[in-house]
Amino acid sequence: MNYSQLSPDQLLKIKTLGELKAAGYTSRSVKQELRDNLIQRLRKGEPVFAGIHGYEFTVLPEVERAILSMHNINLLGLRGQAKTRIARLMVNLLDEYIPVIKGSELNDDPLQPLSRFGKDEVATHGDHTQIEWLHRSERYTEKLATPDVSVADLIGDTDPIKAATLKLPYSDERVIHFGLIPRSHRGIFVINELPDLQARIQVALFNILQEGDIQIRGFKLRLPLDIQFVFTANPEDYTNRGSIVTPLKDRIDSQIITHYPKDIATGRKITQQEAYIKPEQEKVEVFDLAKDMIEQVAMEARNSEYVDAKSGVSARLTISAYENLVSAAERRTLLNGETATHVRVSDFWAIIPSISGKVELVYEGEQEGAASVAQALVGKTIRTFFKQFFPDPEKEKKKTNGAYKAIQDWFGNGEHLDLLNDASDHDYRAMLDRVPGLRDLVKAKLPNLSSNEQYFMMEFALHGLAEYSVVSRKNLERGIQFKDILSGMFSLGADEDDEE
Repeated sequence: MNYSQLSPDQLLKIKTLGELKAAGYTSRSVKQELRDNLIQRLRKGEPVFAGIHGYEFTVLPEVERAILSMHNINLLGLRGQAKTRIARLMVNLLDEYIPVIKGSELNDDPLQPLSRFGKDEVATHGDHTQIEWLHRSERYTEKLATPDVSVADLIGDTDPIKAATLKLPYSDERVIHFGLIPRSHRGIFVINELPDLQARIQVALFNILQEGDIQIRGFKLRLPLDIQFVFTANPEDYTNRGSIVTPLKDRIDSQIITHYPKDIATGRKITQQEAYIKPEQEKVEVFDLAKDMIEQVAMEARNSEYVDAKSGVSARLTISAYENLVSAAERRTLLNGETATHVRVSDFWAIIPSISGKVELVYEGEQEGAASVAQALVGKTIRTFFKQFFPDPEKEKKKTNGAYKAIQDWFGNGEHLDLLNDASDHDYRAMLDRVPGLRDLVKAKLPNLSSNEQYFMMEFALHGLAEYSVVSRKNLERGIQFKDILSGMFSLGADEDDEE
């Protein structure tokens, strides 16, 4: 019988060690198992790490090479770079089921029992030893490293309650309560944020990584554990909160550097995959430019002189920002009794809470500091995209009849435009239609837009002109006001109370 060709249903019918031997089962280490299954997937051209984008030619080939080399892995990178996601997806490279001795707390291999319990079971019952099947989802253990983690948590300690219950002396190894690592035997064990683990706890991992065994208190105990270790770490932690001790780094075979998305298209793919848009929010239309702007905000933050680059800007920023953007539009439909709407440029001010809580400033000040930086990032994003769609305002200023003259003249005659956050779609369009030349500008440069996109771009043009100081923009309590740049400067003090 060929064991590898048995279906899960056939495997689950095997109940004893004798039946397992008859089925042709042979022992295999977890790293060999991962390697073999990876080889099969690569040969068939099947995806190995589904849902991981932007790492196709950088991180993922390195992870695959590490698995083929049967290495323990350290994923080193800033927050929000899918380090833990990669570790969790490695579970899919495990066999769907493996046999273990029934009742074993260390997932004992029936052919190579590790624990005292497992060895006694096989010695007593032989081929009649009862076995059970462990699903791959149960072979993954994850621990967040915190300063309070102890050796007992990870490796184990003597258990006085166990000794009393079993009526055993403390010299008997059966009184040991095994920690998370021994219980992960024949599986994947992940320690997140490894540098946060105290140095003395890191030292306790030396033997496990190099020799594959553990030591618990005074017991002469050798357990050759079979574990695939994956660690994650943030480069900032090496200097701020802690560090990985040198001998431990030396024992981790492959260190793989992760990174943020290198382009907007990759960032969009991640955001659209991860953002939770509720079914009732599908009525909100989100244009491609709006999706690109969300990603650009994160890129601006990563390059900003005000944001601490060592801390990083997580991909969770764009995910939360996109959810808030859609929710801002949804809230407006609920207030106005509308059935559908589209996002507006002014809705981007609703994503500021998603930004301010996720960026670490170089110079921490008042709470308003992060919000101000967030507003500036949105402004820089608009400025970045503006010239892709409209003429350069700097060049148009030098022309007698520039592309923005009609708009500028209207504001120069003392007119202003208040775009209220909660205005209905009808009122929103009516407000934008008041500005002469605005619709003509959009039609001339972008003639094939739908009606909704046209109004989005009309508002985008106003925000862009404000970024280039053609008109002024001021935050109101309930929205945004556009007016002439000079009158905006003269009325700055008088209107200060209107600002948020």
